[in-house]
Amino acid sequence: MALSVSLFFVGLLVFASEVIAISRNYSSDGSSGTNMAMEEEELLGLYDLMGALLDDFDWAQAHPQPCTDTPWPGVQCEIADGAIFHVTKIHIGPDIVNPPCKTSAQLSSSLHKLPYLKFLSIFNCFVTSPVILSHVAFGTLSSLEHLALDSNPTLTGKIPSSLGQVTSLRVLSLSQNNLQGNVPGELGGLVNLQQLDLSYNNLSGEIPEKIAGLKSLTILDLSWNNLEGQVPCSLGQLQLLQKVDLSSNKLLGRIPPDLGMLKRLVLLDLSHNFMNGPMPVTLSGLKQLQYLIVDYNPINSGIPLFVGSLERLTSISLSGCGLTGLIPNSLSSLKNLTALSLDNNSLIGTVPSNFGSLPNLDLLNVSNNQLSGELLLPEEFINRLGKRLDIRGNNGLCTSKETYKKKNVSANPETPSCLDTIGSGEHNNCPDKENQDQSKGMQYSWYHGKISSNAIDVASPYQNLFLLQCTFLLFSFPPFFL
Repeated sequence: MALSVSLFFVGLLVFASEVIAISRNYSSDGSSGTNMAMEEEELLGLYDLMGALLDDFDWAQAHPQPCTDTPWPGVQCEIADGAIFHVTKIHIGPDIVNPPCKTSAQLSSSLHKLPYLKFLSIFNCFVTSPVILSHVAFGTLSSLEHLALDSNPTLTGKIPSSLGQVTSLRVLSLSQNNLQGNVPGELGGLVNLQQLDLSYNNLSGEIPEKIAGLKSLTILDLSWNNLEGQVPCSLGQLQLLQKVDLSSNKLLGRIPPDLGMLKRLVLLDLSHNFMNGPMPVTLSGLKQLQYLIVDYNPINSGIPLFVGSLERLTSISLSGCGLTGLIPNSLSSLKNLTALSLDNNSLIGTVPSNFGSLPNLDLLNVSNNQLSGELLLPEEFINRLGKRLDIRGNNGLCTSKETYKKKNVSANPETPSCLDTIGSGEHNNCPDKENQDQSKGMQYSWYHGKISSNAIDVASPYQNLFLLQCTFLLFSFPPFFL
């Protein structure tokens, strides 16, 4: 097997030499209408790279001039010095279905023979055989601006620290792989980097303080790893950041007050960590923030009042944070809000009725709290949200029967009617009716024809007879005929 592979590569090199010779002759006689060609070393490097990745032994024969007459969709070239083509972009992914990656796909060491490469994207190619990134794989690629090795389940090992030497990088995406080890502090030397995505790996250790060197960074995504320790305060120095996603790690400690300095931040996701509260008031400086996601952290404090001043917020998610106290009425001033999730906390009081005036609110989840009192949201609002309004698991919360007049209302059938609560003799949380006794409550419900089906099912014959007698007396009483 080893002998056959060796013979194949010998044959490939011989063929490549012939192709280069033909290319030279082809360009020298001018019959093509152009004198442009590729450098021999660069063409051989491209053949090696493709031969190690693609399941096509004839790729080199089919594309002897990949920059001109025999192009391939995943390869792009640019002209330099007026007469030479250089490979500047290589993309391999499921959008280019032919040929597919081979099961034994590897990243060839000949990559360094492509010094003009600006864009390298390999998506869902390393899926069977383990691939480890060499510490010298990218160090010589001084023109590389975009490196994306995503969705490669067998891409393992550590992130090469030598990547920190590729200072031309603007995008580094190594998402959805099986990378391990620490986030190299050397990456802090990538002064031109705008996007860093290392999400969905098995990275561990702490977020390096040297990350403060990424002065051009706009997107930072380290989510779905096993990162530990505290969020470094130095993140607050990255003034161009628009997205910070550190969710689903093992981060702990307080949210750094320095994050409030990120004036351009649009998304902040710290969910599913072990960070505690209270949330720093300095976050009130995030005037561009649209998404605030802190679910499932032991914040264990009240909802910060400053949240109501972040006017651009469209989504607030504070589920499972151990929140206490009242729901601030100031949240009803967030006219751009589309989703508000406060479920699985220990909030008390009632749901602010002003939420019903939020024109864009399309999801409201306050389930599994300790809310009480009457739900006074407008019926039109409840109808519009339907199942996207969740108030379950609040034993003290009740609602008017008007809420359930229409069949399409599905806010929460388990929440009792304030009137049913009165009629059953249970403790009533609606203050305007708490002194009414059972008979008055029952009479009121009968008069409006809104006795619940449950109440009818459990009524005894004596109770039904009593109701009929009461009805007879009411309509027989003289004032009704005046």
